[in-house]
Amino acid sequence: MTTIDDLPVREDLRGKSPYGAPQLDVPVRLNTNENSYPVPEDVVDAIGKAVQAELRDLNRYPDRDVIALRTELASYLGHGLTTANVWAANGSNEVQQQLLQAFGGPGRSALGFGPSYSMHPLLAQGTGTAWIGALRDPDFGLDPGRAVAEIREHDPDLVFLCSPNNPTGTALDPAVIDAVLGSARGMVVVDEAYTEFARPGTPSALTLLPGHPRLVVSRTMSKAFGFAGGRLGYLAADPAVIDAIQLVRLPYHLSAISQAAARAAVVHRESLLRTVEAIKEQRDRIVTTLRERGVRVADSDANFVLFRTGDDQKVAWQAFLDRGVLIRDVGLAGWLRVTAGTESETTAFLNAAEEILS
Repeated sequence: MTTIDDLPVREDLRGKSPYGAPQLDVPVRLNTNENSYPVPEDVVDAIGKAVQAELRDLNRYPDRDVIALRTELASYLGHGLTTANVWAANGSNEVQQQLLQAFGGPGRSALGFGPSYSMHPLLAQGTGTAWIGALRDPDFGLDPGRAVAEIREHDPDLVFLCSPNNPTGTALDPAVIDAVLGSARGMVVVDEAYTEFARPGTPSALTLLPGHPRLVVSRTMSKAFGFAGGRLGYLAADPAVIDAIQLVRLPYHLSAISQAAARAAVVHRESLLRTVEAIKEQRDRIVTTLRERGVRVADSDANFVLFRTGDDQKVAWQAFLDRGVLIRDVGLAGWLRVTAGTESETTAFLNAAEEILS
């Protein structure tokens, strides 16, 4: 039987594992930061009608520049942004891959501060971009001075920042982004996949876009919009960044059906985003309850919570699974991450945690 080792695969890919989280059939799945609430019926109807309207013309290529969807996304983002400031692709992963294709590549480097989103180094590797793994502070924060020191030492072509950070959950102080913008000669990408869940008063990096043509703010519809199956990510940046991305994007990269479905979802965002406050309530319930029980918990501005398990998180992960609750081992020794789900899902997690973490 042929294996990958028998093929002339790139040497830097040998021995690597693809990104992925366990997909197991259990009563409570809280491991991939999905929105646990189904798409509301009025949005289902709207998406159905929008997709139906595209079917007869599927013999034609879709809008290559995704103008209508980008216009709706700009309207959602506000901050004076226009269609020219926004780009969309198949999930924020493709958005970030395109950025690496345009601004990274062989002979160039990207830097990130871990623990953080594990796809960033994988995307860098896939594009031949050297990855530099700097570290966050012991409390998972990021001191501006520390960030600047790493950038001055390594001089990367791209810097990736997560705010709120995955898997730790906390948003960055704008002073950190300001400091990075002032010291980095390359592109600065702020991944705001979870920004809709941030606590009141938490600013978005969108406020820093004016006057910073090397700043990119990456977003997704997978989380707050509950549109993970739709695979739609987008970014906001100076129009010149979108011009650069169009040099590397595949032709007609977003299908007519994807564009229509996402556009209908954005138009009906009020219905879709109604679940955000309920999710935040369950997130805060997890944080409060675990802390009351003496469990160490990271502050969270996201739809998930990182909590301390003891020395071997793998044992705790299996104990949760044995009780029908699937959460995420992100490879951080002594810590596990749980998505804030519905009230009943959160109750199931907390009941299991009382037994496991006591």
